[in-house]
Order: sequence, then structure tokens, then C-alpha cells
Amino acid sequence: MPTMHIELFSGRTKEQKRELVAALTRETCRVLGCEPASVDILLTDVERENWATGGKLWSEA
Repeated sequence: MPTMHIELFSGRTKEQKRELVAALTRETCRVLGCEPASVDILLTDVERENWATGGKLWSEA
């Protein structure tokens, strides 16, 4: 049972998330030869003030 944890900036629409999980599930099943019901995807929205790259918060970039 593949499980994916995806972290992304807050603000994506429900439709964008729906399209993303459909595409990830489809490709996971194609590559791994599994059934869609066995693919779990956890989406975590993260505020830009809680994410940093290169020593800088994204909220200040």
C-alpha cells in the first residue's frame, strides 16, 4: 500500500487538489501495478510563515 505525504503552500483550490491526487494515483498504479484503492495520499497545507528555504521564510521572500 503506497502512502504519499505531500506538503504544499496553503491556497490551492479543492479542484487543484482533486486533480493532483487523481494524477498521482493514476501514475502510481501505472508504475507499481497496484489498484487505486491501495493508494493513500495525505495533503498538508502549510502557511508560508511556517516554511523556509535557504534560511528565509517564504512569507518574507
